[in-house]
Amino acid sequence: QVQLVESGGGSVQAGGSLRLSCEVSGRSLSMYTIGWFRQNPGKEREFVAVIPWNAGDTIYADSVRGRFTISRDIAKKLMVYLQMNSLKPEDTAVYYCAAAERSLPQKATHYSYWGQGTQVTVSS
Repeated sequence: QVQLVESGGGSVQAGGSLRLSCEVSGRSLSMYTIGWFRQNPGKEREFVAVIPWNAGDTIYADSVRGRFTISRDIAKKLMVYLQMNSLKPEDTAVYYCAAAERSLPQKATHYSYWGQGTQVTVSS
C-alpha cells in the first residue's frame, strides 16, 4: 500500500511559478515510479510528467516540456516535486501525483495509487 499527499497548489498570474510537492509513504517504495497528472472538470486525466525511483530519465508532456521540472528527494522521506514556471491559464487544473509499478508509464490507468489532488489556478 502506498499513500500520496499533494500540497503547494494555489492561484497565480500568468507567467508566475508554483512548486507542487508530493509526499509518498508506504512499503517497498523503490518499486514505484511517481507521476504527475492534471484534470479539469469533464475532461480526462492528463499526463504531465514522470520520474523513476532512481531519478534517471524523466518524461514530460509536450505541453509542459521546458517549463515544468519533476524531481525527487529521498533524504528523509520520499518527496516528489513539480516545479512549474512560466505558467499559462491553460495549466489551470487539479494536479495529482500517483504511483505505478511500471517503468515510466504515461497512462493514468497504469497507476495504482493516487493522492487527493491540489488545485492550481492561473489567471491571465
